[in-house]
Amino acid sequence: MAVTTDADDPRDMLAAAGAAIVAGVERAGPAWAVRQVDRILDAWGRVDAAQRPDVRRAAERAGADAARRVATDLRTLLALDPAEQAATPLEIVRTMVVEPTALLRGLGVPEVVRDAFDERAQPADVYDLAPRTLADLDPELGPELLVWGMAKSKLVRPRGQTGRAGPA
Repeated sequence: MAVTTDADDPRDMLAAAGAAIVAGVERAGPAWAVRQVDRILDAWGRVDAAQRPDVRRAAERAGADAARRVATDLRTLLALDPAEQAATPLEIVRTMVVEPTALLRGLGVPEVVRDAFDERAQPADVYDLAPRTLADLDPELGPELLVWGMAKSKLVRPRGQTGRAGPA
């Protein structure tokens, strides 16, 4: 059954964009992890070709684990009142690096050289895996974060301006 939303209602927009982001993370997480692990291993060049299928399967499992964890964290965030949401979906999605990072560390892959900003902004992302945008995870997710942000701003901004909840 399709959920109908009022395109002008920011609460509906926020809910629809949030649901699309969660679904996209669940769908795209395993393949994203495989792409990231492959990219690092290709650059490192020290994993035997015969091992790569097993490593790719492990990366897919890591991505599935990351997607489940992140989807749960996103649902927790999105269940909060917009004014109480202290993070953005992208900040939470960027934590998907935990599971592929553990896999790469387990293989003995050395950390990559990153610029100073990335080191400060994402200290745990030692292999530079974190998506810069949701579109890096899945191209269809890029616009959803924009919709989410616009809807949230319509709901939160008026509260500070008028002292009452909801759009002005």
